[in-house]
Amino acid sequence: MELRQLRYFVVLAEELHFRRAAERLFISTPTLSQQIRVLEREMGGPLLTREPLVALTPAGAVLFRTGKDVLGSVDEAIRETRRAANAGASILRFGLLNGVPPWIPARIGELLGARLPGTRMVLTGGTTADQVRLLDADEVDLALVRAPVTLPDRFDQEPVAREELGVLMSSAHPLAVAEEIEPSDLTGQELILFARDSATGLHDALLRELRERGAEVRLSDSAMGHAQMLAVLPLRPDAIGLSSARPADLPGLVWRRMRGAPLMVTYAAAWRSASRNPAVRVLVDALSRRPLTGSG
Repeated sequence: MELRQLRYFVVLAEELHFRRAAERLFISTPTLSQQIRVLEREMGGPLLTREPLVALTPAGAVLFRTGKDVLGSVDEAIRETRRAANAGASILRFGLLNGVPPWIPARIGELLGARLPGTRMVLTGGTTADQVRLLDADEVDLALVRAPVTLPDRFDQEPVAREELGVLMSSAHPLAVAEEIEPSDLTGQELILFARDSATGLHDALLRELRERGAEVRLSDSAMGHAQMLAVLPLRPDAIGLSSARPADLPGLVWRRMRGAPLMVTYAAAWRSASRNPAVRVLVDALSRRPLTGSG
């Protein structure tokens, strides 16, 4: 049994509802259901009944009670160990979003160094959903996420930067000869996008905006991160992706701006409202006063 699975079960036992528990955990309902079944096989029997309503079995009630104690002890051990390891040091545990433009964390590091000299930044990478989970588990103090993202009431967020998205495709794609892409020309095109679980709000917002612009794309069965998409698209002249212009010069790829208003992605900083880390407050104050730009 993994601690992650135990956390999943405890949240499900608190909610007694798969969808609400999955939303709270920022994972999909099928993923939660699969992990609970894995846990049940490990335990040797059912931990809950699923019909007509979710309810704990006697074994599930035992694991719920003892599991909460285990997780509480683990969290306390982590906190105490970190205090001992970092005694006297000023540290910001920073959630570095996968695929973020390099200048964004660079600017944040410059702000931190200017306002709190000597503060050390410890980085943990991950998707938007990963960063929210890390914040909730008190494993990072401040994290970058892609908006829109719905956060629990105990979190705050502040937009910090924006980046234009365009159409990325193989240089052999029929649309690669155009200087700009008319949104309607994307109708029927297979769009390779990141997994919805990794950033649900942005995933849905992008598809909605494409439809509103007249681009009735066909969402690919293949879901992948940006790095994987860069490797796949040169081999797929029948598919497209959405990307910033950063990979425009890579061999075998072409990036084209969409005609009309720019298609934008917003990066936001997120943190726990009750955070007492002075670095968080200093950065939040600075970022709320002036959005970050690539030119400094």
